[in-house]
Amino acid sequence: MSEPLVLGIETSCDETGIGIVRGRTLLSNTIASSMDEHARYGGVVPEVAARAHLEALQPAIDAALAEAGVGLDDLDAVAVTSGPGLAGALMVGVGAAKGLAVSIDKPLYAVNHLVGHIAADILTADSAPLEYPTIALLVSGGHTSLLHVRDLTTDVELLGETMDDAAGEAFDKVARLLSLPYPGGPEIDRAAADGDPEAIRFPRGLSRASDLAKHRYDFSFSGLKTAVARWVERCEAEGVEVPLADVAASFREAVVNVLVTKALAACADLGVPRLLLGGGVIANRRLREVALERAEAAGVTVRIPPLSLCTDNGAMIAALASELISSGRRPSTLAFGADSTLPVTEIQIAEAVSV
Repeated sequence: MSEPLVLGIETSCDETGIGIVRGRTLLSNTIASSMDEHARYGGVVPEVAARAHLEALQPAIDAALAEAGVGLDDLDAVAVTSGPGLAGALMVGVGAAKGLAVSIDKPLYAVNHLVGHIAADILTADSAPLEYPTIALLVSGGHTSLLHVRDLTTDVELLGETMDDAAGEAFDKVARLLSLPYPGGPEIDRAAADGDPEAIRFPRGLSRASDLAKHRYDFSFSGLKTAVARWVERCEAEGVEVPLADVAASFREAVVNVLVTKALAACADLGVPRLLLGGGVIANRRLREVALERAEAAGVTVRIPPLSLCTDNGAMIAALASELISSGRRPSTLAFGADSTLPVTEIQIAEAVSV
């Protein structure tokens, strides 16, 4: 099938994403976020997220179809995130996708959320096609992963991931320590604008020689978060005003330094002169700035999808399914469910067996 028309459903966390693509052309990207509902709790509450998905799905599907100028009967396939993510949130999307695919008698593709972030790059119309192999650094509220992508539809290897807090979680928790609103990433970015990134030498997790032997590509931000907490407590105990801008800038620099250093190490070790950045935390200005600067010095080309496609969205899920269809992959059966810990090596779930 050439240029398949695919509707993608993404409900892995707190954003209800519906996207429609035709081949590698983006037709619509509708996102309904429940972030404001979680703000009062200082983080995502799984039950609240699942309920919000239930309420937002039908309006989001209607809006996406209207924007794309197509009807359900025009679709060639439906795609959905099977995992990883929040179990309850995933279940809402999986159930909706199965019901939709059966009701309109269209094939269904169950795909991996993390690989979807890589697929978002193919929807960038004004850039050259993604080359393989490439190293992908995915940084979001729930995931911090370093991947070796040899082929989008058949061969994605996990090099390393976070062992505790994801980078986005660390931003949220440190923002709370600094009495900044949720979500923490944009708030810390703003607070850090006038700060000195070298004012405080916060730890770089899993970066010592002894750590690199076993965790060269893994991440840890829990110790960094604790170091910020201790710094704030010490200021308060001494009756000294917390230097907000310097703390925010120094914390951000520690996170960025670890992310970029490990990503470029993977490029060098594996001889891959290409780096793809994805995930919502890529919106962080300093991260993009440092990545581009250091990659250029290392002779590595950096690709960053449009920021609207870096956060969780249905378009990336549709794009991945479109690539699977174009490569001849069969649709998924209905014998799959939500898998909150789905490994990145499982790009498509429950592919039908040929007879």
